Amino acid sequence: MKKILFLTGTRADFGKIKPLIQILEKQQEFEVFVFVTGMHLQREYGYTLIEIERCNFENVHTFENHTHETTMDLTLAKTIEGLSGYVKMINPDLIIVHGDRVETLAGAIVGSLNNILVAHVEGGEISGTIDELIRHSVSKLSHVHFVSNAIAANRLKQMGEIKSAIFNIGSPDIDIMFSEELPNLEKVKEYYEIRFDSYGIVMFHPVTTEVKEMQQYADNFIAALLKDTHNYVVIYPNNDLGSQYIIEGYKKLKDNSRFRVIPSLRFEYFLTLLKNSQFIIGNSSAGIREAPYYGVPIINIGTRQQNRAIYTDIIHVDYNSENINTALKDIDGHQVKKMNADFGQGNSAQLFLESIKKQNLWSINHQKEFRDC
Repeated sequence: MKKILFLTGTRADFGKIKPLIQILEKQQEFEVFVFVTGMHLQREYGYTLIEIERCNFENVHTFENHTHETTMDLTLAKTIEGLSGYVKMINPDLIIVHGDRVETLAGAIVGSLNNILVAHVEGGEISGTIDELIRHSVSKLSHVHFVSNAIAANRLKQMGEIKSAIFNIGSPDIDIMFSEELPNLEKVKEYYEIRFDSYGIVMFHPVTTEVKEMQQYADNFIAALLKDTHNYVVIYPNNDLGSQYIIEGYKKLKDNSRFRVIPSLRFEYFLTLLKNSQFIIGNSSAGIREAPYYGVPIINIGTRQQNRAIYTDIIHVDYNSENINTALKDIDGHQVKKMNADFGQGNSAQLFLESIKKQNLWSINHQKEFRDC
């Protein structure tokens, strides 16, 4: 029996790997473990460990990696320490990480330095900022790659990764997006006490490479929202450096009836809200990846997603408050088509399972090789 260890640090990456965990837990030849850390254990960000516990996974281990000094290097160091200890307890055959978080990098480091196969979900993508550096670093530390499209696969080949170690499974969250198990809108609104009928969604994250400007960016953004007339469901940012400026700014929205501010949402509930929203505004990957599939208009602010925003119907603006307001005035008349995106057809979990059952995956050399193009 193969032991598979998944690592999750945020609500976002858990939404991606949840279908993969669920399908593996049904297979007798695999024993699944889930290492939970990061934002999941921070009450300020919604304590989303609760959402993982609702899944009733058999083996869940929690580790608090948050430090009083919120710098990413210290978070990385602490996560490595905690994960290393757990890995030595369970001796996994494969560690699966997702995306571009510091927890992801910790998982890849622990696996590669302990001679354990590492699989990276959604490598080969570009985004800019420190996130892209982390994503590519994780790819070079990983032995197996579960990519979301052919473009990402080609980038990994350009980076010297072996073709036989790259499996194109699409983006796993698409499986959930078109699932018949999504809750209806009335249930979601009742659960989160959302009192208005029509609304936009706000998801605005800090940009770590622009942290010195984040307070001004947050002030400009919130001023634009207050000047606007739409209703909004506002979701807290991730816990990267600079998030405190955004959270502090959201206090200005507390007593305004046009805003419902929520630290975190269950992923399926978020998808229902997104699907039925007037638009999404901010700098979240949800505006780049999920929203186009639903045909939801997007206002993307600033640089955080600049290299990932390939969908032509996205409205891009800078951090200037007046420019944001101009975009908001235009958004109601902005018609978009549902995107026939190249991120899979909603069968990522099945393709993942087929890939992980292949003997050639398990015979991949732990000693990384570089292949010239």
